[in-house]
Amino acid sequence: MRLRGSTPVLWLLASLVAWTAAPALAQQAATPATPAAPAVEAPYTTGDAWIDRQLADIDAYARRYPASFLDELERHLAVRRGYAEAVLGAQGWRAGDLYFACAWAQAAQLSCRELVRAYSQAAARDWQAVLEALPAPPANTNYRQVRHAIVASYDRWDRPIELDARLREQLGDRDQRLERAREAAQPAPQSKSGPTPKLAPKR
Repeated sequence: MRLRGSTPVLWLLASLVAWTAAPALAQQAATPATPAAPAVEAPYTTGDAWIDRQLADIDAYARRYPASFLDELERHLAVRRGYAEAVLGAQGWRAGDLYFACAWAQAAQLSCRELVRAYSQAAARDWQAVLEALPAPPANTNYRQVRHAIVASYDRWDRPIELDARLREQLGDRDQRLERAREAAQPAPQSKSGPTPKLAPKR
């Protein structure tokens, strides 16, 4: 048996429920979703704190200027562009890792591929452990050459870099470094004496 007048009562109850729930739904919609915390990358551990800091900054530079970073590797660290792109596309490789691998290889007279392979096969992604496992143990001269290479890259990128006291003593200020780079890029002057004359054969 259907009750007369039930439709208005049901409509009134539904309206009351909707009116009660509206503020809660509106507040939920207005609350922004909490953004996911950015992934914190592990610090570099090369055995040189200054190099570690610069490699982290090289990561930031490469994210913003990837083409310029790849050009630097190709022109000054003898890394083919296609190879560099393949390494950076592999899991666990950062721009700073690849830069350090190739800069160290150049300083130690190794191939960049050797360092890339050694780091890829290491159980722990720790550069200092990788370097100590090489046939030739890391030397201060290797670290110095890598530090100098980083400063030269930053000068070419026109990117500010803070030198420690030892680097300032070794390399001078930016104007001095740029002047030396310009002098090194100039072709060597040709001798004015001309070719050495050939001596007539003795009879």
